[in-house]
Amino acid sequence: MRHKFLFFLFIAVVFFGSCSGPENHFTISGVITHAEGDTIYLEKLHTASLQPVDKIKINKKGEFKFKGETKIPAFYLLKLSNRNFITLLVDSAENVTVKADAANFSRDYEVSGSQGSSQVQLLDSMLKKTRGKLDSLNSLNRIYAGNPNYDAIRPKWTEEYDSIVKKQVNFSTNFVRKNPFEMASVLALYQKFDNKDTYYIIRDLQVMKTAASALYSIYPKSEQVAALYNNTLQFVRQEQAAKMRKFLEEQGQNSPDIVLPNPDGKKIALSSLRGKAVLLQFWAAVDQGSRIQNPVLVELYKKYKHKGFEIYQVSVDQNRAEWLDAIDKDKLNWINVGDMEGSITAARTYNIQSIPYNYLMDKEGKIVGKNLKGPALNKAVAQLFK
Repeated sequence: MRHKFLFFLFIAVVFFGSCSGPENHFTISGVITHAEGDTIYLEKLHTASLQPVDKIKINKKGEFKFKGETKIPAFYLLKLSNRNFITLLVDSAENVTVKADAANFSRDYEVSGSQGSSQVQLLDSMLKKTRGKLDSLNSLNRIYAGNPNYDAIRPKWTEEYDSIVKKQVNFSTNFVRKNPFEMASVLALYQKFDNKDTYYIIRDLQVMKTAASALYSIYPKSEQVAALYNNTLQFVRQEQAAKMRKFLEEQGQNSPDIVLPNPDGKKIALSSLRGKAVLLQFWAAVDQGSRIQNPVLVELYKKYKHKGFEIYQVSVDQNRAEWLDAIDKDKLNWINVGDMEGSITAARTYNIQSIPYNYLMDKEGKIVGKNLKGPALNKAVAQLFK
């Protein structure tokens, strides 16, 4: 009888012991060629920091294996160096396998055994391709800036740039719409075209609200989801405030005033330009889309300045040196203002969701056009001086 009792006790310990934690365990293993003997690192990605988890030597066959534990999907970095790493999204009980070569580890790898990690790879891959295309166009603009045919070619490149941006925006937005309950949507919502960019790729607040609500209902203890949820609440409040401002503007003043300092520290009011046709342009020195539009504005300013045309350009930058350098290099000889804190009040007042963005005002300060580009901008300005 005693032997039977011990036998059942042993079975119970094994059974309940196996249910007390292994479902939270995961493994990350794989093969990395040309990295034999190198150290590979695993770090957990928090909202504002990286937490070292483990590091091991890759064996002679290029193999490695990490073991970890998580109760909810979490983001990890698998690193060969600070510049050569991949992002994984690992859930409990997953056995993630990674295959790659050390030389192009961050650009070309295979991942299996983890749906979240495959989704992250898809998002990262698409964004890298988009950035590559935009960088190529930016390079062409710099190379051909002094070419006699530049003015003829530039509109085509601007149109192509806008098309590439639109394609990426649509891709990211549709991903979140199709996957509102997937943690990878958090990454999609926080992606930017450039690390210095002020605005996120996805600009649809309704999509953000849907994903934030869906994810928070499942993963309320995830710090990334909690941050997304709180950010969404903040954007909703801003949207409500913008609607109220719009109502007040429609009932009263058409173009609210802006008072910001120029590079010399002198505060200049937008209202001080009454009597002139004004292009109110929001931009950033670190934003390539803004920089591409600057030469177009330079030509427009030369053409209509003597007729009473002025540009009031509001910077949303936070780096004064980069702002001043861009003004000098792009030869922006009109009114440039900014508080170097993002000019948040002005941007919110005019409901700026992306840059570059503009409003065209007539001599009385009435808004007669918005977000005008290329031929449409030229035509609208010309109409004001007929």
